[in-house]
Amino acid sequence: MSMFSKNWKRVGLGAVALASTAVLVACSGGNSSSKSDSNKNEINWSLPTELNTLDISKNTDSYSNVLIGNSGSNLLRLDGKGGTEPDLATKVDVSDDGLTYTATLRDGLKWSDGSELTAEDFVYSWQRIVDPATASEYAYLATESHLENADKINAGEEKDLNKLGVKAEGNKVVFTLTSPTPQFMEYLAFTNFMPQKKEFVEKTGKDYGTNSDSQVYSGPYKVEGWNGSNNSFKLVKNKEYWNAKNVKTDAVNIQVIKKPDTAVQMYKQGELDAANISKTSAIYNANKNNDDVVTVPEATTAYMVYNQTGDVKGLTNQKIRQALNLATDRKGVVEAAVDTGSKPATGIAPTGLATLENGEDLAEYVAPGYSYKAKEATKLFKEGLEELGEDSLKLTITADADNPVAKNSVDYLKSTWEEALPGLTVEEKFVTFKQRLEDTKNQNFEVALVLWGGDYPEGSTFYGLFTSDAPYNYGKFASKEYDAAYEKAIKDNALDKDAAAENYKEAEKILYDNAYYNPLYFRSEETLQNPDIKGLVRNSTGLNTDFTHAYKK
Repeated sequence: MSMFSKNWKRVGLGAVALASTAVLVACSGGNSSSKSDSNKNEINWSLPTELNTLDISKNTDSYSNVLIGNSGSNLLRLDGKGGTEPDLATKVDVSDDGLTYTATLRDGLKWSDGSELTAEDFVYSWQRIVDPATASEYAYLATESHLENADKINAGEEKDLNKLGVKAEGNKVVFTLTSPTPQFMEYLAFTNFMPQKKEFVEKTGKDYGTNSDSQVYSGPYKVEGWNGSNNSFKLVKNKEYWNAKNVKTDAVNIQVIKKPDTAVQMYKQGELDAANISKTSAIYNANKNNDDVVTVPEATTAYMVYNQTGDVKGLTNQKIRQALNLATDRKGVVEAAVDTGSKPATGIAPTGLATLENGEDLAEYVAPGYSYKAKEATKLFKEGLEELGEDSLKLTITADADNPVAKNSVDYLKSTWEEALPGLTVEEKFVTFKQRLEDTKNQNFEVALVLWGGDYPEGSTFYGLFTSDAPYNYGKFASKEYDAAYEKAIKDNALDKDAAAENYKEAEKILYDNAYYNPLYFRSEETLQNPDIKGLVRNSTGLNTDFTHAYKK
């Protein structure tokens, strides 16, 4: 999912955001002197950027996903241990050939408005996300799930939504696949595939999901107080949720706090129950020894995107892109901008996402050899300019204004790129997270700094970003070889983890050889968290923060 880009995340929810500060918040080791002393039945939380949408089919960022994922439920729910557990379904049966999934719903399910929640609501949600009229950026997940006719419907080749391979049979939802999909169980826990009430969606029309009143909720909480643009709202216990009696927290009060030092100050004053300390090296170093620090699991990669549509001078030249990649000191970026436990990227798939059968990390297996070679970069850049008939090049890097890591990263890249590549001038452009998502989606950029968090623990959640027709292929490059390697991984070798890894390795090398993108670092974050909070589920992919079972001791 997009973040910068649980974004991660594909924060995606795959997009994740990057924040800004110049104030050092100091803290000695040991416990904070002040814990959140608010109502014990409430949790006080923050987000670093505005809420974008509550539209289940259209959301792409990890921050909106926190609200959507806690106010909605799916057939299954992520368990914080890399697996799933039953939620709205009591069980999911899978046929021996892996082509039919049958989910049995719990009795008496209700929407937050008290109306009956049925199997048809799941069917409608899958139909809505693949319907071209919805224009969902996550429709590709449905097509890659190999759900029968999903690809044809989304491509406009099949007009009848009822021919999609998901049917309601009484209290059962039956999915029919054309070939096995190993991550399909995770799809049944994914927020973009949660049920939607057709009558409500159609009645609400274009306002659907644009504020808290224009959504009806199936999960442990309801969203209240969001008017579409304000920065203070809450998750309130949904009494109609099937397991409401075991939801111990009455409300999660959420504020948008863009400055990370402010969030840390509020934590220490007892106004927040958590505060990220990994947004700047200064805040991290001042607080890393605090006893309240917890490591937040995630599978997130930060990378640079090059606009290769032909609209940006120089970036269609392979030698120019290769020079930019070779002039990128990834270790230097981490030390200068994100020295908070993050690691220099070795490719697109981050460490901790997935493993081979022998336990080897996928990221290590596919690593094509990214390295910092300034002299070689200088030579290639000069050759690239000569091929263009130019002696200089100006490029603008777009990044998130509301994250200091973005500013520090871009400053460092500007300095090192201009030093290693005579004739290059780098300009910096900082916009809000929301605007950057729009700019990258519409190719309104030259070079962009993006963050992606995995949606599920399998390589396709990252490698699916760069196929020729993928909505998250922001640079709009096209490679038949890459597409073929990826398709082989998710189809021919879908049930052979090692064979698929070999395909991903081939795909990674194609990205590397052609410098189609530029990986920077694998993000690692740490957070101050009230030790009185128990039962909070953190997932490295998908819904990154789940308050369903959270409570204050």
